[in-house]
Amino acid sequence: MKIGFIGLGNMGAPMALNFIKAGMDVTVFDVVKEAINVLSEAGAKAAASVKEAVTGQDVVITMVQTGKQVSDICLSDEGVFKHISPDALYIDCSSIDISTSKELHLKAEKAGIPMLDAPVSGGVVGATAGTLTIMVGGAEEVFKRAEATLTKVGKKIVYAGSAGSGQAAKICNNMLLAISMIGVSEAFTLANNLGLDQKKFFEISSNASGQCWSMTSYCPVPEMVDNVPSNRDYEPGFMAKMMLKDLRLAQHAAEAADASIPLGGLSAELYELFVGQGYGEKDFSGIITMLNQNKKVS
Repeated sequence: MKIGFIGLGNMGAPMALNFIKAGMDVTVFDVVKEAINVLSEAGAKAAASVKEAVTGQDVVITMVQTGKQVSDICLSDEGVFKHISPDALYIDCSSIDISTSKELHLKAEKAGIPMLDAPVSGGVVGATAGTLTIMVGGAEEVFKRAEATLTKVGKKIVYAGSAGSGQAAKICNNMLLAISMIGVSEAFTLANNLGLDQKKFFEISSNASGQCWSMTSYCPVPEMVDNVPSNRDYEPGFMAKMMLKDLRLAQHAAEAADASIPLGGLSAELYELFVGQGYGEKDFSGIITMLNQNKKVS
């Protein structure tokens, strides 16, 4: 299996590495040359361009930050859609807006390119361990063709539905995650101000009705859970600026779908404040530090 992998950031690099560990022939490209060099040392082939990364591959995967980046990678004269091999599979694992994803699906279909949108959840820890949850949109027969490949980087692979459904699932999931992380952070902040011992509160709430993933698997308070960003001064993990991006995508999607998401909107406002204070590259769980400042949010 030959894989062309484009986008070697915090998530893409460990995913590409897991494909290498699985014995696949991986060619990588990124605009940051040092990222390519790191993967080359791990056994990947280095490409000097998107065209070179795409040519001759069985599967092409993109993992970048924005819809515009994905569109540019796919639609430029040197891009994926012009140079992907006949019948090769294209999978976009980026988290982008639904409309751009659907537009790319349509253009891929016209070009005879089988495409999937397959955003992931699990953060850097999941990407490194190969335990990501991957939510996939596109034709079901294309999903069945890609499933075995995706198991090399994910533990739970779910077919979400037609084109754009993977992006829809990711947007909804991350909105819920942001809301729950803010809720957990507020609960710890209030408990602390009321004089409750933080470890005692964790012991109680993690075994009571307040239990949730943000509490027991990704606790924003240090020294409660092993191997989480709060134990490392909130080094990501999942950067707050990326959470803000996903919350904005959720707002745009809600407007288009005529859905009411008041807590999603408030979460976006809070993360905008947090990122605006210069913490965009800290983990999203670090928002507890802003809430602990007792600043009134207007």
